[in-house]
Amino acid sequence: MYDSQRVTREAQQLASRYEICRLSEIGKSWCGRSISMLQIGKGSRPVLYAGAFHGMEWITAPLLLHFCRRLCQAWESGLTVYRLPIRPLLEEITLFCIPMVNPDGVEICLHGPASAGEYAAAIKKSGQQARWQANARGVDINHNFDAGWKKLRQLEIESGITGPGPTRYGGDFPGSERETTALISLCRQVPFSLVMAFHSQGEEIYWQYGEHTPAISHTLANTFSMVSGYRVAHPEPIASMGGFKDWFIETFHRPGFTIEVGKGRNPLPFGQLPAIESKVFPIMACGLTDWKKHQIGGSL
Repeated sequence: MYDSQRVTREAQQLASRYEICRLSEIGKSWCGRSISMLQIGKGSRPVLYAGAFHGMEWITAPLLLHFCRRLCQAWESGLTVYRLPIRPLLEEITLFCIPMVNPDGVEICLHGPASAGEYAAAIKKSGQQARWQANARGVDINHNFDAGWKKLRQLEIESGITGPGPTRYGGDFPGSERETTALISLCRQVPFSLVMAFHSQGEEIYWQYGEHTPAISHTLANTFSMVSGYRVAHPEPIASMGGFKDWFIETFHRPGFTIEVGKGRNPLPFGQLPAIESKVFPIMACGLTDWKKHQIGGSL
């Protein structure tokens, strides 16, 4: 199990072991847990990968950590990753990686309500802790971004979601949560060329949001599909707005993607991780390189 303590520990180990890797904190959760970020590379073009927005989807955290480790090892050894020469690549780009956006939600899913401190009673009362997606306050982080939030709130109400709970409650207002504001602040400070949000499950790629979706996004999504076998798709209406990639596209008019990894019922078993990596690592590798071909985004 990859809880927040293990993620923090492994991130620290990577940063102490490899010169190309640096560790920082973009904020803290409501329960005071660190939202850790790794930076790998020396380049002027930044890319952001983030995972574990939802408690039950904790498998995306080791997925991201393992990819970071692969990059660091290839840098040190001079080897390639999916035929990419990593040393020159990491001289041109910098990967910013947040393995666990929602550490409280992961802790609740893995260790139960007691891990949520002052919020424990409400979570226990819900009886849904084993399938918890939200943060400690019962807000779904991927419904809390200011991208169609008012329309999404109405869809939530029509679906019977009227307040805090295990999933799909978007909060009292967009950006109400510490985890959300930490990501927003980071993206306003760093001009990311491209962002990817990793979720589970479904083996699908979501690439579109509104009129500001860059024309190149569909081409990139098709490339990711080709190397992975994942399907380019559109989410159901209640999942089609209010998310991180939606807000990023709407705000910066740059490519943002949601990658739904694996297949099955959340939480996916840890034993599925090697099969997920074999399909998703090529997407991650492409995300670091296609900007060179298509000249998207900004620079540091």
